[in-house]
Amino acid sequence: MKIILFIIIFLTIGALLIINNDNLFLTNPDNLEEFSSDYLQWFDKIFNNAQKITGEAVNLEWLP
Repeated sequence: MKIILFIIIFLTIGALLIINNDNLFLTNPDNLEEFSSDYLQWFDKIFNNAQKITGEAVNLEWLP
C-alpha cells in the first residue's frame, strides 16, 4: 500500500512540476495537448532509465 501511495504522489508531483515550469493552463486545449505530450515523454524517460539501471545491475558480478 505504501509503494502505491508513493508512486501516486511521485507522478502527481511530476505533473505539477510540468504544469508549473511550462506555465500551462489545462483549461486551454492547446496547453492540455502540450501537457499530455510532455508528461508522456517524462514518463517514457523514467521507464527507459529504470530499464538501463536494471540491466546494469543484472550485468554486475555480485559474488566474490
